[in-house]
Amino acid sequence: MVGLEQTMSSSPNRGSKAAGMNSRPTSKDGSKKNIWSSLLDGVANGKRLPEKNLLILGGTPETQRDFLETFSADLSADPSLVNEKRKGKTPPIANQFALGYTYRDVLDADQEDTLARVSAYLLSEPSPSFAPLLKPLLTPQSIPETLVVILMDWSEPWTWMRRLREWVRLLRSVLVTLDDDTKIVMEETMTEWRDRKRGMDANSAAAGSLPNSGGPVTIPLGPGEWDEGLGIPMCVVCQGADKIEKLEKDHGWNEEQFDFILQFLRTILLKHGASLIYTTPFLASSLQSLIHSSLGVHSLLKRQSLKHNVIDRDKILVPANWDSWGKIRIIREGFDMEGASTAWSIEIQDPPEPLDQSADSAEGEDDGTSAVTVFEQTIKDPKRDTSIAHPTATTRGSKIEVETNDMQFFLADQVDLLEQLRAEDEKERANQQVPQLEMSPMDEGKVNEHIGPVQFNMGGIQVDAEDMLKKLRDREASRAPKREGPPTAPGDEKAHNQALANFFAGLVKKPGGSPRGSPSA
Repeated sequence: MVGLEQTMSSSPNRGSKAAGMNSRPTSKDGSKKNIWSSLLDGVANGKRLPEKNLLILGGTPETQRDFLETFSADLSADPSLVNEKRKGKTPPIANQFALGYTYRDVLDADQEDTLARVSAYLLSEPSPSFAPLLKPLLTPQSIPETLVVILMDWSEPWTWMRRLREWVRLLRSVLVTLDDDTKIVMEETMTEWRDRKRGMDANSAAAGSLPNSGGPVTIPLGPGEWDEGLGIPMCVVCQGADKIEKLEKDHGWNEEQFDFILQFLRTILLKHGASLIYTTPFLASSLQSLIHSSLGVHSLLKRQSLKHNVIDRDKILVPANWDSWGKIRIIREGFDMEGASTAWSIEIQDPPEPLDQSADSAEGEDDGTSAVTVFEQTIKDPKRDTSIAHPTATTRGSKIEVETNDMQFFLADQVDLLEQLRAEDEKERANQQVPQLEMSPMDEGKVNEHIGPVQFNMGGIQVDAEDMLKKLRDREASRAPKREGPPTAPGDEKAHNQALANFFAGLVKKPGGSPRGSPSA
């Protein structure tokens, strides 16, 4: 009892706590708190999807749709099941005018759980007038969750460097106008990406040190790496790699030109810490894995591997932080990486300008100091370039490219040409016709002696054709005096001669057959 009394006496506030058990919990300022609101807020925060952003620049509305379909496709599941499941659930794409928008949900490997929601903003042309549309998309909250994707197409690779330069100029013009808080976040984002060095795991990369090194060791950057970081991760997607074979067969391109394009792209993208991938329609690629890893979206059930590929020319994949000048140099000797890298750093400092104006001012860049001009002097548009010779052509100036007209104009020219040829043929045929001369009796006798008598069977009796003609002539001669009396119509004489001609024509066509009527002797 004494111990109990001491315990009770040593806890003077015990009674007050017990009395307050049935009351609602209060905050420090004494105000009541709604438990249900806090619970609901906690559940809502737990189910809130991670928000990711894709800023898709370049391409056409059609190629942008192709990119989104490839990005959203589930390559591991049955296509029929995926299509049935997604049927009627795919959000529409509004990308016909100015800045477009759509969104996609990233599903896990089992197609049940949603890992993240990706908002896609689409812009086709690098016009300076679109810069105000991009600025609101770049905030301190959105930049760490944003990836810039620049679309190129193999239908016109000779325009790649010029378009890439204008996109970089446009992005730089927008980024320099952001507020200080956003710029600080951009610097932190670039530092994090730059520290994801080769051969380092995520923990050691975040710490900026080598594993098992005993202390933080910073890996120095190689030449040309991260010289021009934009503050936002970037990826260049070259679509339609199946057109590489068409360029090779139809326009005479060779491996040297394809290697030059790859070396130039990798050298430029290395300066921005960007990744590169070639894609082909309707064929599986690593595009989805590359975009997911760049956005920080990882499956909870299946780990997706991302492996580089610089061997297959239509399946190139260069992840960020993997490339280097040494790896680029071994593709082909003679490529000037130092010159291209230096020239690019100078060119992107200028403000953006329309692409048509850039093409018109290309003549002023022929001094050899422009990276874009150096690229376009090697990779030329086959339709405009008449100096590209076929690999088997000699140096006599033979060209593999010819200017062709429209199909309708071509056919019209062919009709005129055919009419002209037909008129020439008719004229030549008229000049070559020999006039038929009447044969004299002497010549006729010589011919008859040469070919012999002509006989035919008429009613079982062998008849001599020459004797028959003689009798016909005598008959006509005997009727001549009678014609001098009453006049004979020219039509009757003509009809009579025609009947005789038809008779002998029938004999010629049916030698040995009986004629329909026998002449009177």
